[in-house]
Amino acid sequence: MERELALEFVRVTEAAALASGHLIGRGDKNGADQLAVDAMRSVLDTVHIRGTVVIGEGEMDEAPMLYIGEQVGAGDGEEVDIAVDPLEGTNLVAKGIPGAIAVMAVAKKGHLLHAPDMYMEKIVAGPDGVGVVHLDAPIEENLRELAKASGRDVRDLTVVLLDRERHQEKIRRIREAGARVKLISDGDVSPAIAACLPHSGVDMLVGSGGAPEGVIAAAAVKCLGGTMQGRLIPEDDAQLKRLHQMGVTDAQHVLTLDDLVRGDDAFYVATGITDGDLLKGVQYGKRYATTYSVVMRLKTGTVRYITTQHRMDRMASK
Repeated sequence: MERELALEFVRVTEAAALASGHLIGRGDKNGADQLAVDAMRSVLDTVHIRGTVVIGEGEMDEAPMLYIGEQVGAGDGEEVDIAVDPLEGTNLVAKGIPGAIAVMAVAKKGHLLHAPDMYMEKIVAGPDGVGVVHLDAPIEENLRELAKASGRDVRDLTVVLLDRERHQEKIRRIREAGARVKLISDGDVSPAIAACLPHSGVDMLVGSGGAPEGVIAAAAVKCLGGTMQGRLIPEDDAQLKRLHQMGVTDAQHVLTLDDLVRGDDAFYVATGITDGDLLKGVQYGKRYATTYSVVMRLKTGTVRYITTQHRMDRMASK
């Protein structure tokens, strides 16, 4: 993929963040999500790609735009797979809570896992965790081995989990092992990335969350040289049938990073909506709005942070 696409993809997530940011703290999560979807879809059509949405807002019969299988882009250029979450953290925006982002991952056609809308059990760690942690290992062993690999004590490690009842036993065991626990209410893409960044204060993400979000996070984890494993969790026969239709015959199969994102070229792009640990949120002024974005490219290993000022009186024409 051409490197010039990086800035074009940033324009896409910026548009979603700018549109949905107007509803921060207003209690309207569905309205904010719709604004983000509309804006992202509009700008995507100006990018010179032939894109297929492989992870989006849902199936064609339940999502009018950015549905799975939809063709996006200007209709010329390279064929690519696109995974989008125009507003990752709808509740965060509605409540004015930190951590909401507009995010997308892009790879060559056929290189992103077409993850269905179901839960995925996940484990993510940074470069020190490569070949060290494993989804099926006891959490105590993973903590011990990661601490050893990073030259630290287990007491120095911080593990992020979604604050859900299903994680209570794992939380207890992490604390008993001596590590810190950081609980989040929504949105596990940014924390997964934080686990791969030095000085982020996060060393590992574990637990179950959305499978689509897992694939998007995997693109960034791979760009950053970290490690990630996942296992899809079908909750009923319909979801199990969906897995079989995708060609996944063994629901217990552990998906590696290369299963989630194939090949050696991919982009991960995100723009902050509300302030977070990695990105500031949208800031609206009298004449300008300011956005804070990150774009990562797997092929080169580059991570660029981009601050953009947008003229308020010209935003409609962008």
